[in-house]
Amino acid sequence: MGTEALSKLRSEALMLSEAERAELAHALVTSLDAPADADAADAWDKEILRRLDEIDAATAKLIDRDEFRRRMRERLDSP
Repeated sequence: MGTEALSKLRSEALMLSEAERAELAHALVTSLDAPADADAADAWDKEILRRLDEIDAATAKLIDRDEFRRRMRERLDSP
C-alpha cells in the first residue's frame, strides 16, 4: 500500500467514532498476532486451579510482594 493510500485510510479511520476506532484498532492488532493455540486457555485454567488447590491445601510456597519484586529485579538485571 502506497503512502498516499495509507494516508487516505488513516484520515478516514480518524473520522470514525471512538467506539469504531477502538474496534478497528483491536481488529488490526489481532491480525498481527499468531493464531491462537486452541488448548492454551484450557491449559491455563487447569494450571490456575492446580495452584489455587495448592494454596488452599497450604502446600504452596508463597512469597510476599517485596520478595517477588526483588526476584523480578534480579531476573531483569541478569543478562
